[in-house]
Amino acid sequence: MDFRRKVISTREEEGLSIRETAKQFRIGPASVSRWINQIASKASTTRQRKSDKSELIKDVEPYPDAYQKERAERFGICQKAIWQALKKLGLTYKKNSTSSESRRKRPGSISTKNTTV
Repeated sequence: MDFRRKVISTREEEGLSIRETAKQFRIGPASVSRWINQIASKASTTRQRKSDKSELIKDVEPYPDAYQKERAERFGICQKAIWQALKKLGLTYKKNSTSSESRRKRPGSISTKNTTV
């Protein structure tokens, strides 16, 4: 806060532009203009989540292979919110029984033709 006040007071006393002030203090001009509008930083708040983690874990136990769309309908939120919550909790489940490596297509042989010019 003291540094911010010093920057703004120097700008006003010397009649400097925002760019000149930023260059003098070796900071970004966006910071100077932001400090002119509001010198104090805003207080942060915790973000309220759409889904409760404990409720989601309780839902996964009886329905381990349910689709995310089904879970979203039960919770009344969108499928992407379920996906993000499951990812954050580290709960993943692959429904295919074969590994992705065995399903890959192997490259065929490449034939080269000898051409004479």
